[in-house]
Amino acid sequence: MITSKELREKWINFYKQRGHVDIGAVSLIGDGTTGVMFNVAGMQPLMPYLLGAKHPQGTRLCNVQGCVRTVDIDSVGDSSHCTFFEMMGNWSLGDYFKKEKTAWSVEFLTKELGFDINKLCTTVFAGNKNVERDDEIVEYLIDAGIKKENIFFLKDNWWDLPGTVDTPCGPDNEWFYPRHDTPCGENCDATCECGRWVEIGNDVYMQYKVLADGSVEPLKNKNVDTGFGFERLLMYVNGLSDVYMTDVFCDVIKYMENTLGATYGADEKQTKSMRIIADHMRTSVMLIGDQNGILPSNVGAGYILRRILRRAIRHAREIKLSTEDLLEIAKIYIEKVYDKAYPLLVEKEEYILSNLKLESDKFNKSIETGIKEFEKLVAGLGRKVEFMTKNNPDYVPTEADKTISGKAAFRLYETYGFPIEMTVEMAEEIGFAVDQEGYQKAFVEHQELARSTSQVAKSGLAGSGEMETKYHTATHLLNAALKRVVGETSHQMGSNITSERLRFDFACDHKLSPEEIAQTEALVNEWIKADIKVVREEMAKEEAVKQGAEHQFIERYPDVVSVYTIGDVSKEICTGPHVENTGVLGQFKIKKEEASSSGVRRIKAILA
Repeated sequence: MITSKELREKWINFYKQRGHVDIGAVSLIGDGTTGVMFNVAGMQPLMPYLLGAKHPQGTRLCNVQGCVRTVDIDSVGDSSHCTFFEMMGNWSLGDYFKKEKTAWSVEFLTKELGFDINKLCTTVFAGNKNVERDDEIVEYLIDAGIKKENIFFLKDNWWDLPGTVDTPCGPDNEWFYPRHDTPCGENCDATCECGRWVEIGNDVYMQYKVLADGSVEPLKNKNVDTGFGFERLLMYVNGLSDVYMTDVFCDVIKYMENTLGATYGADEKQTKSMRIIADHMRTSVMLIGDQNGILPSNVGAGYILRRILRRAIRHAREIKLSTEDLLEIAKIYIEKVYDKAYPLLVEKEEYILSNLKLESDKFNKSIETGIKEFEKLVAGLGRKVEFMTKNNPDYVPTEADKTISGKAAFRLYETYGFPIEMTVEMAEEIGFAVDQEGYQKAFVEHQELARSTSQVAKSGLAGSGEMETKYHTATHLLNAALKRVVGETSHQMGSNITSERLRFDFACDHKLSPEEIAQTEALVNEWIKADIKVVREEMAKEEAVKQGAEHQFIERYPDVVSVYTIGDVSKEICTGPHVENTGVLGQFKIKKEEASSSGVRRIKAILA
């Protein structure tokens, strides 16, 4: 039996012994440079170095990186999918290449983890119009002990960045291992989609560069990018076929079994709910407790977190687990599973638990109200049928009479936070249907309206007159001052500006003391008095982030953005108007400091 902590140590130590530096894990929250909300792969934070920049820690790197993917969230509930997962990675930046990497991958899997080399399979690049099939890697695989009949050529074994030019690309080989020894038929090999074979890792060889005409040319510096799924490897190495039976999840599963008086795996529906709760609570803990932690909200990454957490709460209700049970599950992850690998979770435990409880209480209340509204809706449909039948003896109810409209279903969601899944499920229980296409149409229309509205609201301005412009520049100074007084964890969570005052929400876990308020106010006035020039520049969004420009919800901005720099005080991506020099702002005065929501404080201030 290999524990998760042992597997983590084995990976890092194996590559350290081969000259690699453990670079540690970065934030789960995307920094905006790749256009995604979360880090979705171990290599994502290393993209600049794979594209040619020199890494400060050398050419041989390794780590275990947390990732979040929600594209297949509906698959969570089976035995292998997770929203939060970890990738064990190692990289060569222009150093070793295929021969060494192939030997090390086989050695780690067979010698360190005990995989049967006779069952280990791999797929390799079959070739395309630009590049011949990768026979070179086949020689190295056979030299490392992989059976020739366990090597399969596929055209899909090619890695690149779609739509880009002058970027690295190249063949890869993916590693597969069987869940069990019973084939589905005569040709049940690593290319079969029956579910017996699961990919456990991937070695990418970036040896070419994409040109403007779609052709490729060899790279001078060739890179290796390796990613192995931590949870899946842990499952296989312990002879399991269910990732939720590994020690990452087993204490949480046992807690639910004991609380419910149930046996995991005995009931299919209950088991699915237990898996969803185990996965989604882990992801929620990780996102709130991250170094750039987020909170549930209705926009951006916070919306994804809210969706994940509320899905866990919904399934908890279905199998009769309480909010207190969900908090106990969170504690298991914080105090027992990840206390050593992610010590920040322990430091932020109270903060994490309080926000989980807040969201759970809020959602449970919404559900209770939503259920009442659902019942009113169904009763109304019933009365309609009753009226039609009473006034027309020949009337025969149709399917439409027992179908909840898409607009009504969306209203339940938008007004009461009632998930469409719950509406569908509850409707089916009483023989009703839901117009899900109509729901999706209403949802899209709502998003389009929100997007157009956000272009006006993004800057937090109610108007754009002289005073609003001054207040908008003052928010940049206030944001910068809070970072110095409260700390770098402080960042803007929202703002609202009128001609009479500014309102500024920021991340902070405590009420500001009188001294902190005075210091903040003094700093802003010091910068106003210095009459600093406000400089506007247009640049690529990626370059702005690279330069360290402050930003909110980077995915909402266009490819080219405006960056406002105020001396060495502030640099922010912004769409609003600004004054030319800070000296015109006048005297800055904080009138009120209060709570906005859990973990978020609010300042109201004026310019006199």
